[in-house]
Amino acid sequence: MKIYKFSKEQGEKVEKYQSHLATYVKMAQANEAATIGCMYIDGEGTVGHHPAPIPQLFIVVEGEGWVTGGDQKRVSIKRGEAALWGKGEWHTSGSETGMTAIVIQSEVYTLKHLWR
Repeated sequence: MKIYKFSKEQGEKVEKYQSHLATYVKMAQANEAATIGCMYIDGEGTVGHHPAPIPQLFIVVEGEGWVTGGDQKRVSIKRGEAALWGKGEWHTSGSETGMTAIVIQSEVYTLKHLWR
C-alpha cells in the first residue's frame, strides 16, 4: 500500500485564464486521455473562463462556491454536488469562502444521472 498526499502544498498555482487564488494537484493520469486531480479554490478565488480540453467532471468535496457554463451565469454548488462540462465548453469556477473539488477529465464518461 502507498499513501498519496494531495494537500494544497503538493499542488501548483493556477495562473492561466486570469485565475486567482486557485491551486491544482494532479492525482492520476491514465494511458487514455484522462486525468484526476484536486482543485483548491481559496476564498475570493476563481479559475478563469476557459474551454474544457476534454469532458470534465468537477466534484465538490468541501466548501461551496459557484460554477458557470458558456453563458457565464453563476450557479451555486456545494459539497456533494458536481458539474459536468463537455469538451470545448467554456466554464468558470470560484468561491467566496473556499472550495475543494476533485476534477476528473476523460473522453469517456458513464454517469448515473443524479442531477438536482
